[in-house]
Amino acid sequence: MKKIVVLIVLLLGSISVNAQELKWETSFEQASQIAMKTKKPLLMFFTGSDWCGWCIRLQNEVLKKPEFAAWAKDNVVLLELDFPRRSPQLPEIQKQNMELQQVFDVRGYPTIWFATPTKKDGKTNLEKLGSTGYVAGGPEKWLEGANQILKKK
Repeated sequence: MKKIVVLIVLLLGSISVNAQELKWETSFEQASQIAMKTKKPLLMFFTGSDWCGWCIRLQNEVLKKPEFAAWAKDNVVLLELDFPRRSPQLPEIQKQNMELQQVFDVRGYPTIWFATPTKKDGKTNLEKLGSTGYVAGGPEKWLEGANQILKKK
């Protein structure tokens, strides 16, 4: 009987953890539509997910923490712009990510840009709010800098 109760508790715990996971969009168009609808800026995470040590460190120390998840749900729409070396990626996503990398003049990883999308004449325009990258000190320190950037909007 104890084993069944423990199993149920573990199962319910894993369901609630999965429910708290953030949704990272990979389509710029989809993320922009959500951002315009919700009136939230985009958080665009330029990353080399399978090779960049600092990207992995930022993920583990900040982006996968509950503090970040709670903040992100209230403040931004998440867009991952990945440049993997070993993982396959759709050609249209590669093209999109390269174009955005050029627009934002990204020279290194991780780079996070905040921008507000607007639609004019059927074209999506972006107002750049600011950028950041890896910041030592965990989620509190990183969120402090992100909030400073978002105050500018």
